[in-house]
Amino acid sequence: MARIDDIDKQILDVLIENTRTPFTDIAKRLNISAGTVHVRVKKMEESGIIQGSSLTVDYQKLGYTFIAYIGVYLEKTSQTQFVISRIKEIPYVTVAHITTGKFNIFCKIRAQDTTHAKKVIFELDDIDGVSRTETMISLEESINDKKRLLHKVFQDL
Repeated sequence: MARIDDIDKQILDVLIENTRTPFTDIAKRLNISAGTVHVRVKKMEESGIIQGSSLTVDYQKLGYTFIAYIGVYLEKTSQTQFVISRIKEIPYVTVAHITTGKFNIFCKIRAQDTTHAKKVIFELDDIDGVSRTETMISLEESINDKKRLLHKVFQDL
C-alpha cells in the first residue's frame, strides 16, 4: 500500500471535487507552493494512487436516458473470459462484473430507449455460452457519488 501524508490527502481532497483545479489554486488554498503540489501529484501518479483524470458526461442530454442492469447466466463458468471478451465489443455495456451468487456476470447498460435497450439485451443473449439473461430497469439513479467514498478513504488512511 502506498503511503500518503496529510498534504497529499489535502491535495487529493481538492482534486476529488474538481480534477481540473489548477495547481496554483491548490497551492494557495493549502498555503504551499505550486511546485510542491506538482511534485506531490507527480509522485502520486508514479505510485499509481492517481490514475489519469475523469470526465463526467450527462448522458441524458445526449439522449441516452435508459439504464438497465443485466444479470448474465452462463452455460459453463469456464466460458466466462470468452463471454467477457464478447461483452467488451458491445459499447452500450458500460460496466461488467464477474460475480458470485445468482449471476455469473452482472452488466450495466445505457441506451436511448426501451427499443434500443432490447437490441442490446438481445446482443448479450446471442453470445455463445450465455444461457439466459435477467434484466432490471433503473427507474432513477438516486446516488452516484464516488467523491463521498474517496473523502472517507482519505480520512481513514
